[in-house]
Amino acid sequence: MDISKSIEIIKSLADTSRLRILNSLIDKPQYVEELSHRLNLAASTISFHLRKLEAAGLATHSKEQYYIIYKANDDILNLTLRKLADSDDIEKYSHEERINKYKQKVLKAFFRKDKLLRLPVQRKKMMIVLDEFAGKFKFGIKYSEEAVNEIIMRNYDDYCTIRRLLIEEGIMKRDKHTYWLITENN
Repeated sequence: MDISKSIEIIKSLADTSRLRILNSLIDKPQYVEELSHRLNLAASTISFHLRKLEAAGLATHSKEQYYIIYKANDDILNLTLRKLADSDDIEKYSHEERINKYKQKVLKAFFRKDKLLRLPVQRKKMMIVLDEFAGKFKFGIKYSEEAVNEIIMRNYDDYCTIRRLLIEEGIMKRDKHTYWLITENN
């Protein structure tokens, strides 16, 4: 099982109300008002938690006449904890998660309201900023120099520096006054 799915399942179970709702659904399929009455919780609370349970795959719903009936997903519930915890990509996932958190921290430090405040000095941080600018362009499309300048200026006034760095760092290529991304953005 994908580690992110395992984490989502485990997180969704880490709430008393969701456990109560799931336990009730294991007993029998029910609609929101029935769960609300049975568990003495507001219908809005039940709906909120059902969305979380569905997102994790622990519950499903179907429409029957006028009602939406929720039921427990036996395929997920029959998984063992060993199967949830046994993932080949735990290290890869945790590494990617650390990288993503770092990127978000850098972007938060250097951008305010989508405007770059200043260029980072450290190359690692600079590359994160340049990747953010590269995300403004579409792979496979050729841009005029004026178009590149305009796109960059939406987020930073010194478009010449960003444009030059995108070329120097091998993110974009240039032929006279035409620019394009070298690789597709993620």
